[in-house]
Amino acid sequence: MSLPADLCEATLQRILARHPDLKPVETPLAELRSPMSPAPVGSVRIFRGTAVAKLVYVGLVVPMIHLDSHMIFAFTPEDSAVPHFTLDSVYGGSYHAFHLDLIPRADLAAHLPYLDAAFRPLTETFDAASAAEGLSPAAIGPRQRAIMSPWMLVNRATEEAFAGINGYVDAYADHWSGLVTDGLPAEAAASLAGVDLAARDAAVRGNIFSRDVDPVWAQVSRLLGDETTDAIRAELVANG
Repeated sequence: MSLPADLCEATLQRILARHPDLKPVETPLAELRSPMSPAPVGSVRIFRGTAVAKLVYVGLVVPMIHLDSHMIFAFTPEDSAVPHFTLDSVYGGSYHAFHLDLIPRADLAAHLPYLDAAFRPLTETFDAASAAEGLSPAAIGPRQRAIMSPWMLVNRATEEAFAGINGYVDAYADHWSGLVTDGLPAEAAASLAGVDLAARDAAVRGNIFSRDVDPVWAQVSRLLGDETTDAIRAELVANG
C-alpha cells in the first residue's frame, strides 16, 4: 500500500474501533471502473451506525495518470450538532497532499460555546501542523474555505513530511470521536437552540459536494463518467 492508502486505512480502522456499531453495507459502487483501464480503478465502502450515522470511503488509484487518492467522510445524524469528520490523502505523481477537518454543524461566529467545545481544542494540533517543515498550503479558494472550518488543514507535503502527519490526523479523529461518544457540553448544546440542524446540514453538504463548488468532481467524471460520479456524490450528500 502507498502512504496515502496507509494513512486513510489506519484512520478508518481507528474510527471503526472507537465506534464498533458501524457495520459495512453493500453498495453497487464497491468496484469502480473506467474506460482508461481494463482493471478496476477504485472502490467505495459504506458503513452505517447510530452515533456515527454513515461513513463513506472513496479510493481511486490509477498509476497511468499518477493518481492515488483516498478519502473518508464520517457523518453524524442529520439532527446532531456534532461535526462531521473528513480526511483526504493523495499522491499526485510529484507531490503528496492531505485535507483534514471537522465540518461545523452551526455558524461558529454566532455560537461561541459551540466553537469552544467542538473546535478550539484542535488549535494546538492545527498550529503544530501549520508550522511543520515540509508542509505547505494547498491551492484552495476562499469560496471552498468558507464552507469548511477555520481549523481545516489542507496542505501539500514532501514525502517525508507526509509520513509524519499521522499524529495530526489521530488528534483530529480522536477529538471528534470523543464528541461523538460524550456529546457536547450542556452550554454548547444549549447555545444551538433554534438552529435547524438538519436543514443546515442538507444545505452545507449540498454545497461541499457540488460540482459548481469543487472542481475535483469534473476530474472524477472524466475518469468514471457522470453517472457513477453522481452516484458517489449522492452517497456523500445525504445519510439516507
